[in-house]
Order: sequence, then C-alpha cells, then structure tokens
Amino acid sequence: MKKVTNTIKAVFWGTAVLLSACQQVAEEEKHYIRTEGPEMVSFRALPFDLEEVELLDGPFLEASKLNEKILLNYEPDRLLAHFREQAHLKPKAQHYGGWEGESLTGHSLGHYLSACSMMYKTTGNEEFLKRVNYIVNELDTVQKAHGDGYLGAFDNGKKIFEEEIANGNIRSAGFDLNGIWAPIYTQHKIMAGLMDAYKLCGNKKALEVEQKFADWLGSIVENLSHEEIQKMLHCEHGGINEAYAELFAVTGNERYLKIARLFHHEAVLDPLAKGIDILPGHHANTQIPKIIGLSRLYELTGDTTDRKTAQFFWERVVYHHSYVTGGNGDHEYFGPPDTLSNRLSSNTTETCNVYNMLKLSNHLFKWEAEAEVADYYERALFNHILSSQHPQSGHVIYNLSLEMGGHKHYQNPFGFTCCVGTGMENHAKYPKNIYFHNDRELFVSQFIASRLNWKEKGLKLTQNTRYPDEQKTSFIFECEKPVDLILQIRYPYWAEKGMIVTVNGKKVSYSQKPQSFVAIHREWKTGDKVEVSFPFSLRLEAMPDNKDRVALMYGPLVLAGQLGPVDDPKANDPLYVPVLMVEDRNPQSWTIPVPDEPNMFKTQNVGRPRDIIFKPFYKTHDRRYSVYFDIFNEAKWKQFQEEYKAKLEAQKILEARTIDFFQPGEMQPERDHNFKSEKSWAHEYRRRKYREADRGGWMSCEMKVIKDATVQLAVEYWGGYQGSRTFDILVNGKVIATENISNARPGQFYTKVYDLPDDLDLSKGRITVQFNPKENHRAGPIFGVRTLKELSGSIQ
Repeated sequence: MKKVTNTIKAVFWGTAVLLSACQQVAEEEKHYIRTEGPEMVSFRALPFDLEEVELLDGPFLEASKLNEKILLNYEPDRLLAHFREQAHLKPKAQHYGGWEGESLTGHSLGHYLSACSMMYKTTGNEEFLKRVNYIVNELDTVQKAHGDGYLGAFDNGKKIFEEEIANGNIRSAGFDLNGIWAPIYTQHKIMAGLMDAYKLCGNKKALEVEQKFADWLGSIVENLSHEEIQKMLHCEHGGINEAYAELFAVTGNERYLKIARLFHHEAVLDPLAKGIDILPGHHANTQIPKIIGLSRLYELTGDTTDRKTAQFFWERVVYHHSYVTGGNGDHEYFGPPDTLSNRLSSNTTETCNVYNMLKLSNHLFKWEAEAEVADYYERALFNHILSSQHPQSGHVIYNLSLEMGGHKHYQNPFGFTCCVGTGMENHAKYPKNIYFHNDRELFVSQFIASRLNWKEKGLKLTQNTRYPDEQKTSFIFECEKPVDLILQIRYPYWAEKGMIVTVNGKKVSYSQKPQSFVAIHREWKTGDKVEVSFPFSLRLEAMPDNKDRVALMYGPLVLAGQLGPVDDPKANDPLYVPVLMVEDRNPQSWTIPVPDEPNMFKTQNVGRPRDIIFKPFYKTHDRRYSVYFDIFNEAKWKQFQEEYKAKLEAQKILEARTIDFFQPGEMQPERDHNFKSEKSWAHEYRRRKYREADRGGWMSCEMKVIKDATVQLAVEYWGGYQGSRTFDILVNGKVIATENISNARPGQFYTKVYDLPDDLDLSKGRITVQFNPKENHRAGPIFGVRTLKELSGSIQ
C-alpha cells in the first residue's frame, strides 16, 4: 500500500511510530501464494476457512452464541413470503414487517442466507445447513415459477425492470430507482447469499440459481447505453460489481466479468482513481461496497487502477473520515475530511459502514499483509462491531452513537433494517480474520482466544488469552511432525511500551517497531510455546480539527466515560458531560485504576463539575456515556462561561418576543398545533426532539399570530447535517423561503428568522406553516418553530 505520512497517521492513531510489516521482514523471507481459479495476482496472506478456526472462551465466542440464538429465532418461510407472492405462489407464512414489509423487501433473506452459511461453518450446527438448503430450494421453486431466472420480493419489480429500465426509461436518484428503494442493492444481497451457500455449504443448486438470476439481470443492463447505465447507478446499488466478479471467479464465464465492469459508477470511482477525495456529502455506505467490488476485480484481472483506487479510498476513510472507534459517517454521510469534532450525534458511525470497511480491509491485508490494516481491523472490531451487540439480548445497533452524553440504541431484530442484516453476518464470522497464511508464513492478525487446525501442515495452534482483559496471549503448537515455518506476530501500533516475546521461555530479540509483524523462523514441534505480552498504556487521541476534544484510549480500547442511566433526568443539563481541567495531556498523571475492574479508570480532581469513571466502550450498555471530552484550562473555562451566558441572554430575548412555540417530535405539542405530515418521522439529536420529512413527503403545523401586527417566523436547525436537505417553507400555501441546511453551520444549533409577506391574512389568529422537500431532498430536521413579534436577522 502506498503509505500516508506519519504526521497524518499520528493524528488518528496517536503515535508517529508506524511502520509496515513488509518493511520489517527481510526480502528473502517474503512469500506469496497463488490461489486456485482465475486470480491474476499473488497474495501475501490468505485467511483460513471458517471451520479451520475454533473460537474459545471470550467475548467473541459469547457474541457468536448470542447471534446463533437470534438467527435461529427467524422463520425462513416468513423471509420468503414476498418472493413467493411475486411469483404468484401462495406464501407459507405471513411476511415480516419493518423494512421487509415496505422498503428493502428481500434484502434480509440475502443476509440471512450468508449468516446461516457462516454460522454452519463456525459452529457446525446442522440446523443452519438445513435452513440454507431449504431457502435455496425455495428460491429455486420461485425462480422456476417466474420461468426466466428472475428473483425478487418488491412489488412490480420484475415488470419495472423489464418494461421500464431495460428500455432506458430510468428514473434514478439516491435510494430510488423507478419507484423501488435500491433494488440492485437488494439483488446484490441475494446473490451474495447464494454464493455463500455454494462456497461455504457446498450447495450446487445455489450457484445454478444465482447464475440464472445474474443472467436475467445481465439481460436488463447489457443493452443499455453508457449514459443510461450511469444514470441507473445514481441509485444505491450495493456491491453488485463484486457479486458478478465472484461469479466470474467461480465459473470462469467472461460474461460475468464484463457485466461487473458495466456497474462502474464513474461519478464516484473515477475521481477516486485520480486521488481526489470526493467523499464529502456522499452517502457513506453507498460507496464502500463499490470499492470492495474493485478490490475483487483487481484480484481477478490484475488491473492496478482498481488496486490504487481501493487503497486510496481506504486511506482516506481510515485516516481522514473515521472516528476513534474506527467507524465513519454522521447521519449516514461523509463530511469534509478531518472535520469531525462537531459531527458527534446519536446517528454517527453506521454499523453497515464498518461491516463493509472490514470486508475491504480483508482484501487489502491479503495483498501485502500490512500491519496497519490489521491494526485498523482490531480498532473497528473491538470498538465498533463488538460494541454494537447487546450482551444479554444479542440485539444490534444501526448507528453507534458518539453523541456526548448519548446512549446506544438497540434495534428490534424484526425491524430488518440494513444494519440488522449486516449484524446477522458480523457476529457469524469472527474466526475468519484471526490467522492468515501462505506456504511459509503464519500470521497472527488478531488476539482472540481460538484454536487453528492447519490441516495441510498437520499443525494445530491454540491461542490462550483473556485479551483484552489481560495484556498478553500465548500460543501452543501441536504438530504431526516438525514444521519449518515463519510465525508472524502482530506488534500493535498502540504498544508504545514495547512487546515481549518468548519461545519456550527464552526471550526473542527483534528490531521491529510498533505497527509491524515480529517474525520467528524455526522448526516448530509439539509442545512449543510462544508467549507474548504487550503492556497497555493510557493515551489521548484528539479530534483532527480540535486538539482539545479528546478520547481516552487504553491499549486497543476506546474508553467511555460513564454518565448515568439512559433516562437520567439530568441529561439536558449543559454540564451533564463533564470537562477535563488539565494542562498535562498524559492521562496517567490524573487517573487511577478502579480496583478489581479490568481496564477501568477514574479521573482524580480534574473533572468539572465531577470526576468520571471510564470503562471500555464495548462493555458500556444501557447507560449514558461520552467517548469524547473537552479539555479546558482556567482561561478557556472563563471564556466558555462568558459565551454560554451570552447565549442564555439571546435565548431570553428570543423567548420574550415569542408569540407561539411548537416543539416537533413530542405528542402533545403536535396535537396542540394540528401537526400533519406524510412520510415524516420524529427523532432525537443531542437530547432534543425534531421532525424530518422524507423525499416526496411534507409536514405542517398551525401557529398562533397577533392580528394586525408585524409577525415573523423563526425555525431552529442543526447546521451540521450532510446530504440533500433543500426545502420550501410555505405559510398559508405561499412559499416564503427556500432553505438549504446541508452543512450550513457545522457544530451549531441556530435559529433563522423569516419575514412574512405584507399581504398575509392574519385575521384568524393562526397561520399554517408547511415544509416541502425539493425533489430527491428531505425537509429538516426541524427542532422548533416560533412566531415572533418583529425581529430581523438570525439569532445565534
């Protein structure tokens, strides 16, 4: 991988000592391997099959067991119901609701098929194999009923594709393609599920069904013009290029490779190929799967442009668009690079994004076995993926909140959002990325209690550890006969106190630095034992755009400050999230360990108005917390108090001029103000309620006014949202303003005041205020609406 500078890396990782594994291993000890099939490149390291690695007691085994229960609680016939309906077959059960009832209908079946295939290999539970085979047989029945290879669960999907899209009548934007929500995204999930059923469970019928489906979709797009295809690709289409690339890899059919290349979204991928970061303002998870597809195409064709694009994208996201947890995005969108400090909300870091970034990282690691990729994988795995599952219910999280003073929102597993779907897979495949290999090297990428059975070498390796509750791990060899092998142990970026490695009690000397692999080359025999210790240390990682907004890290772990219960009545207090009054940025000087609690610390006389207990983020559940805290000294604290006082004074003036105030998102105020809407929803941001109208929707309220007086309208916004947010504001049916709040004032709530027309009829003592999104845009969020006695300008 082309390296980014140490200065850039230091901002994110908190250390400037970051060297690649490839730089640390002597050239004569580098080894590459070619796989079977049409791959055109050689790999430095390949993962083991899921069944070759057994999880042992630890947090990942527990997460896997919880996922097993969740998956077995679903009924395949309910996931298949819409598929049967669209094929004019009688459903065998009532279809599920949530997104499966109205939106991304069918996508969950693809995720479920993948997750069950993975869980069968991970656990050996025959029930998962039974379900995989049943679903494949049912899809085969559905496909035969259609008669042409089609599979689909959304209403009129086949007709729309064959009669509209195939003829170039394409209406595409954002998440809508000819009236269907991201249909090609769903088709990708189905194809991916069928491929997993074939590759992991040996179900040959799954490959046959997928090929027929791929041929049908190919017949739709192959005759479209270049311009028509690019227009179609404006709608989210997942990693459909990856699905076709994988079909080519398995079948050798060149047609699938050509179709994969058709799904090349030039507006996004071409700038990235030139090294241009065009991510700001783009929906994050729409982009990542496209890059995964390019990574697979590079492996199959050797096209170095695909590789460079994937590497550039990974570096930009990891080092310029990601938070301390390894997650990215706020309200599902990328913002400007290196500007994250004011983009902390209950809707940060979508789990689907991290799921896909880890898939992408898996590809990149295979190419050169670079430690920086494995380090990122660990960061995101522990601090996001493991954090996103409730330790009792197994429920997962859509957006992992980084709101200061927020809490985790767990999904109803029957809501079937996209992150419920990727959540099925996240906790089904933990064994896959612990160990990698080539003919001469065995890489330990992750420190997870597990047992590897490398059959080709006649070698079993048991990793015993309670990591990260203990700061060490060990490896015991069992060999049918002595094995000459280079054991590569990751030396993590965070191990600033060094790493001690012993073999059979004798210390190993090495010259490598953190973020590398330590190579041990010897003939291994049964009973050989390698012990590794890497003392954790506390450190701060600052926001790239605000050095005084920091997160506390301990070794690989993000620590979360514990603030109170989810329903804490004090949560709206301006100082609910304490600040850190410190001049010394070494947290070891102002924290103490919490007795008998691993990886927990408490601040000492530096928290204002109170000290803070920190515990690992992945162990923080059903509590309000903050991952980020602000650092103050006395001078900055005085300035903050003065600014806060000024805001209170401005708010008093505003309230004194208020005729009527409407709080969206709360039941009684919405009743009192005759709130009406179509396609709108209520939510909360920074512990404040709001309303937002979706594309094609609207929302309105009635507001009191003073007859025969000059009245103004005031609307409160948050200025840090990305995406398409342009809308008209109407009063009594007349447009008084067109507003665009996308990234208008990052990090600020602000109130904007609008003059009302002189000829507006106020005689009824009420006006109707309506918010109408522009085409393919949303209106809001709206945090408050006021009518005011005359006031000009904006209120800060």
